[in-house]
Amino acid sequence: MSRYWSEIVHTLTPYVPGEQPKIEGLVKLNTNECPYGPSQAVLDAMAGQTTEALRLYPDPQAGSLKDAVARHHGLRADQVFVGNGSDEVLAHVFMALLRHEAPLLHPDISYSFYPVYARLYGVTTRELPLDAQFGIQVDDYLAAGPNGGIIFPNPNAPTGRAIPLADIERLLQGNPDSVVVIDEAYVDFGAQTAATLIDRHPQLLVVRTLSKSRALAGLRVGYAIGHPDLIEALTRVKDSFNSYPLDRAAIAGAVAAMDDVAWFDATCARIVATRERMTAALQARGFEVLPSAANFVFARLPGHAGAELAAGLRAQRVLVRQFSKPARIADFLRITVGTEAQTDVLIAALDTLLAR
Repeated sequence: MSRYWSEIVHTLTPYVPGEQPKIEGLVKLNTNECPYGPSQAVLDAMAGQTTEALRLYPDPQAGSLKDAVARHHGLRADQVFVGNGSDEVLAHVFMALLRHEAPLLHPDISYSFYPVYARLYGVTTRELPLDAQFGIQVDDYLAAGPNGGIIFPNPNAPTGRAIPLADIERLLQGNPDSVVVIDEAYVDFGAQTAATLIDRHPQLLVVRTLSKSRALAGLRVGYAIGHPDLIEALTRVKDSFNSYPLDRAAIAGAVAAMDDVAWFDATCARIVATRERMTAALQARGFEVLPSAANFVFARLPGHAGAELAAGLRAQRVLVRQFSKPARIADFLRITVGTEAQTDVLIAALDTLLAR
């Protein structure tokens, strides 16, 4: 703490990301990264950018990437915004689109960056509890009264539970006067995308990342899709903050990733298959596993503390994530879906731990 800090800095409690350990040999199932490397087309496209052209600034609008995203979703380029990871896109959303005179509504158990951004940008929030099965209830949002915006992931994180497209449309129909942000970081593993609703609902913004289903967490590329008026607001904030958020290699790699549909489909299918195998193995050992439409599972073992299970797995060089707060989920482990071999190591480690 320093007397040179601004008042804003004094009040911040920063987001704590999942651990990125420097220990060799860990089975790393704690940060929802893709267990497989990116498409070869991505690597080739990025290598093609290592030329003398690096002396020049990249396209500030990343037009080729906007075109690729628009092709993928059947939209127009003016309905696409791109940024340095979906976290940066979300930061611009909080600045550009949320009204401060009424609270932002979001789930009480959800992506923990939302309250951090709210404090940073002076946005009042109201948390709506998940139901007894850790599901989002749209009726709670419709009954909440005036709001400055609504945001939640679908599938939700860290629970992995998804809500159907019909519920999202019902939410949009009942909330026409403020922005609804659907954070689809994990949608490609089994949930329904709200992108198909964009042309009917001008208040809808869908935020996506290339970190999970396209194996590009290290590249930092995210995007938003919505009505051109929403996109213009995000662009105005971006150009007042950093006109060049994506470099040449990132743009080229992201375009190739969006266009390599065969790699994308095959990789998502592999992860979903392993998720189902992991779920069955955990259930066979007495775990309660929430229904997951993501590339992770959220599970607890009755009679066992989550922190103790996580520590026991780490002692066997298997890293998972456990959340101490809120207390309601303290006994759950969020376990990323890894490779088949990594899943074998996880299950063997659990067997060893539970045999003690």
